[in-house]
Amino acid sequence: MSLCQVEPISAFMSTNLNSKIECYQRLGERILRTLGYPMINVELHYDQLHEAISMAVDFFTVYSGYTKEYLIFDSRLYDGNKGLRLDLLFTVANSGYTPSEKLNDERTGPQPDYEITLPTPLYVSLSTIPSSYFSASSALSGVVPSDGITSMQIIDQTTYNLFTTFRSSLSSLFQKSYQKPFTVQCEEKTGVQSFNNMFDYDIMDYRKIVDVVAFEEGSTTGVNTLFSVEQTMAQQSYHAYSLGNYGFDILSWHTVKDFIDTREKMFATRRDMYFDARTQYLRLIPQPKNTQFYGLVTCYVEKPLRDLIKEKWILEYATAMSKIMWGRILTKISGVTLPGGGSIDGSSILSEGLGEKKELEQFLIEGGFSTDPPLMLVM
Repeated sequence: MSLCQVEPISAFMSTNLNSKIECYQRLGERILRTLGYPMINVELHYDQLHEAISMAVDFFTVYSGYTKEYLIFDSRLYDGNKGLRLDLLFTVANSGYTPSEKLNDERTGPQPDYEITLPTPLYVSLSTIPSSYFSASSALSGVVPSDGITSMQIIDQTTYNLFTTFRSSLSSLFQKSYQKPFTVQCEEKTGVQSFNNMFDYDIMDYRKIVDVVAFEEGSTTGVNTLFSVEQTMAQQSYHAYSLGNYGFDILSWHTVKDFIDTREKMFATRRDMYFDARTQYLRLIPQPKNTQFYGLVTCYVEKPLRDLIKEKWILEYATAMSKIMWGRILTKISGVTLPGGGSIDGSSILSEGLGEKKELEQFLIEGGFSTDPPLMLVM
């Protein structure tokens, strides 16, 4: 699509939670306009823009761009001496299924998390079309008003198909309304679309787990499920304060709790965990052996790509990378005199992009997008 084409205002009506940036092409257009196009030439190929966006997403997902999820598993899924494949807990990742089966087959997992009905596109007439123009078609006699189609009149997809089937040249007399795409490939989809939260429909693969931050082992047998030391301490602390702060206090509770945690580590009564993000394997030490339990892991999972490209940091970093690419191209042709006496200087654009890139990376690395603020502060 040419950026010289004047877009309707609706194409730019965007908010943080209802962004018009939903595909690589649209984000690339915003970057080009930020750099001054089409008023000036920007010597960049679209593949370079898309590469800059990809590099921004890659870097962003190292330090941010994730959601907190809770996964429940059966210890029988643990592969001895290897670990537990956490990504396989996402049901649609079952091996042996084709991409079509992952999306459509009911065997692949639970019902979709949510559904969205995508609107069908509308068409606007660019000029007045008299009713006599359609008199040769009996099928259109009841569709077209007696005064014909007026300029800027809106028609739906069904009526547009009738018009273009009757005469294909009519397509040039209508302008398709701005249609928000669904995928990063800018493919238009209509009807009811079902989504599973664990699947990234643009990458066509399940979402990857970034890190595991907590593991809890469930138990359904033995007296420790009700009469544990932790439960007894909590009851003592509650009754002590409710009776007027007699005896057991919160400081004693923390002291004993720290002792119990140390004892668990010393005697390996609580399993330690190690997660490898590359292989997606979670190792438990000691590993489950001749025992069955249900476990709960708290983990961070990468956001779908369609959500990541809406991030403002992605736009700013991709713009900085585009400046670096553009500046390096211009430095190769420096010294060329332009009509009117001007000259090309890419060094300033290059240094500007490098400076912005460094600041953005520093902001991200130092925790500019921390998602878990402290819940309690002791003064």
